[in-house]
Amino acid sequence: MKFLIAAGMAFVLGVCALCWWLVFSGPRMKIQTHVRAFQAVMPPTPAGAVPVSDPLPARLTAQRAARMTNPLKPTPANIAKGKTYYSYYCVFCHGEAGDGRGPVAESYDPEPADLRTKAVQSLTDGKLLYASLTGVGHEPVLERVVPEKARWPIVLYVRSLAPATGVTAGPAASSRQQPARP
Repeated sequence: MKFLIAAGMAFVLGVCALCWWLVFSGPRMKIQTHVRAFQAVMPPTPAGAVPVSDPLPARLTAQRAARMTNPLKPTPANIAKGKTYYSYYCVFCHGEAGDGRGPVAESYDPEPADLRTKAVQSLTDGKLLYASLTGVGHEPVLERVVPEKARWPIVLYVRSLAPATGVTAGPAASSRQQPARP
C-alpha cells in the first residue's frame, strides 16, 4: 500500500514538474512563424506551362468598377441575401443599421462610414462595390475574403439602408458623442 502511495505521489510530482517546465521554459508562441494566406507570394508559372484557369479573378479597378452595374434586381429575396452577407462581412464595423457604430468601429482610424449618408448612397453600384472591397480599412483583405456571389447582394442591402428622408451628416465619427471627461 505504501508503495502505491509513493508511486502516485512521484507521478503527481513528475506531472507538476513537467507543467512547471512547459510554463516557464518550454516553447513560446511568440517565436513561431505565421504567414497569412494573403501575404503568400505565388511562384511564377514555369516556362511552357499552360494554366487551365486563372486562380485569382482579375483585380477590380476603379475604372472597371465605374462601368459596372448591378446584375441583380432589388427583390426582397436578393435584399435578404444581402442582409445575410452583410452580417457576415460588414456588421462588425458598420453596425446593424449601417451607421458606422459596429462593435469594433471605434478601434479604427478613421472610423467606419455611415452607409446611410447621401454621399454613400449617391455612388453608382459599381463605385459602391469598389469602395466596399477596397476602401479605407478594407484593403487588402475584403477583395479576397468576400466571395463573388455575396458582393452584389451586399450592394443591394446597403442601398436598402438609406432612410426615406436621407441622412445628410458626414461619416459616423462626426456624429459620435465623446464621453465627458471628469
